[in-house]
Amino acid sequence: MIQIRPVSDLRNKFPEIEDMVIKEGQPVYLTKNGHGSMVVLSLEKYAELTDGIELKLDEADKEADLTDTRYTHDEVFSKVRARDSK
Repeated sequence: MIQIRPVSDLRNKFPEIEDMVIKEGQPVYLTKNGHGSMVVLSLEKYAELTDGIELKLDEADKEADLTDTRYTHDEVFSKVRARDSK
């Protein structure tokens, strides 16, 4: 179940939020004045979300070191858009 809490709970009920995030593995969505403010995740869940991206960025850095070829923003994103429209 999605956990939505006021941001003040981060200060006032930290152990409860910590249990949800770490022990239950669930993100907690925090609101401020009734609007979304932030999401609290465990380090493990954050790593699951970002490790693949970081790996691809490392591969791109290595590739960039091996060649002088560079692409403009438009060249890169036109290829992505063309691939997504198929």
